[in-house]
Amino acid sequence: MLRCVFFFFIMCFQAERDGSNEYSIEPGSLNTTDQLVRDLKNYDIVFHIGDMAYADGYLAEWDQFTEQVEPIASTKPYMVASGNHERDWPDSGSFFTPLDSGGECGVVAETMYYVPAENRAKFWYSADYGMFKFCIADTEHDWRKGSEQYEWIEKCLASADRRKQPWLIFAAHRVLGYSSNSWYGGEGTFSEPEGKDDLQKLWQKYRVDIAFFGHVHNYERICPIYQSQCVNTEKSQYSGVQNGTIHVVVGGGGRSLSDYSSLIPVWSVYRDHDFGFVKLTAFNHSSLLFEYKKSRDGEVYDSFTIYREYKDVLACVHDSCEPTTLAN
Repeated sequence: MLRCVFFFFIMCFQAERDGSNEYSIEPGSLNTTDQLVRDLKNYDIVFHIGDMAYADGYLAEWDQFTEQVEPIASTKPYMVASGNHERDWPDSGSFFTPLDSGGECGVVAETMYYVPAENRAKFWYSADYGMFKFCIADTEHDWRKGSEQYEWIEKCLASADRRKQPWLIFAAHRVLGYSSNSWYGGEGTFSEPEGKDDLQKLWQKYRVDIAFFGHVHNYERICPIYQSQCVNTEKSQYSGVQNGTIHVVVGGGGRSLSDYSSLIPVWSVYRDHDFGFVKLTAFNHSSLLFEYKKSRDGEVYDSFTIYREYKDVLACVHDSCEPTTLAN
């Protein structure tokens, strides 16, 4: 009998449990931590996709953060990604150059946490776990076509053996796909500038099931999408040919929440302005359950299922198969 495998994705939490902070910018973090610890026996691995401690150069904040997540990280694989508050600093090699890391430049994060990267200063890596293949990108280094990371992302996605790893997951900190966050909406981009320009063809070509992002401090689920067009109108159950990647913003781990744009794009399936996290359950090679849970009560507020056979992954759809002719 195939075993069940459980995962969840979270972003950014840390706060004083004794209430000693006069002003906390991460008001939901303790609820998130407590919910995860309460149900920890039902998880196999944890992914925290950037902006972990929000220390911004103050090492005492890292001490507080690691103490808070110790009940989780000491018993389960705790996989991390690089965010702007771990990495960004002028003239440090970051793709973006604000002062967000407080001068950490990624050094603290890569020292505190191990990731199976070829070069840990470049925080992109692949992780195989059960029926899942994870490709974790680093949005604080260049991801565009022609870059070192782009070549790695394609190699990672292409290496998935979909007979053994039917569920292919992409994750990164900044939103490289879709978000109706007010800042993105105001810019008219609905993602990082140039975010999805090159990557969407890779997600489509290699049939990525779900792409997860943080950075924006709320929750939003996007329809199965390709080139800004929903390719499936279903909301709760997806089956048959894989055509388009489902995008999810899961940034409500604890930091003060972000507002949405007043414009609701047609591709936005579900939005929630609250703290929460996501859980994935693979029952077998053809059945996957997605659940979004609120941190305040641990209850499920959004969910969907995917039912797909191996032949459905292999089927050709737009931009997913190499062109062929009678000549070749």
